[in-house]
Amino acid sequence: MAKATETANSGGVLNIPRGRPKSGRVWKTPRTGRYSEIMKVKPLRSSWKRKEEERKEKKAMKLYEKELQDARQETLEKKRKRAEEKKKRKLENEKKSEVVQTIKDTRKIKKMKRKQLRMIQKR
Repeated sequence: MAKATETANSGGVLNIPRGRPKSGRVWKTPRTGRYSEIMKVKPLRSSWKRKEEERKEKKAMKLYEKELQDARQETLEKKRKRAEEKKKRKLENEKKSEVVQTIKDTRKIKKMKRKQLRMIQKR
C-alpha cells in the first residue's frame, strides 16, 4: 500500500508527498542534499593574476575616493569664502548707511540720560 503512494525518482530516491509543516512555513523547500555536499572548498591561495587585478581595483577605488573628497573639500571651501565675503560686504554696507551725528560739545554727554548714553558709540 505504501508503494502505491510513493513514486520512484530518477535518482532512485523515493518521492514522498509532503504535508503541511508544523511550523506553518509552507514556502520553505526541504533540502535534498547534505550540507557537506553543498559546501564548496575555497583554495587557500589566490593566483598572481587575481592578486594583481585586486591591487589595481583597490588603487582605482582609492583614487576615485580621493577625487570625490577633493571635489567636496573644494566646494566647501568655495562656500566658506563666499559666506565670508558676503559678511564683509554686509558690514561695509551697514557702516556706509549709518546716520552719524558728531558730538562737538562734550558737556552734552554729562546731561544725557542713560538710554542716550547707551546709544553713543566711539568711532
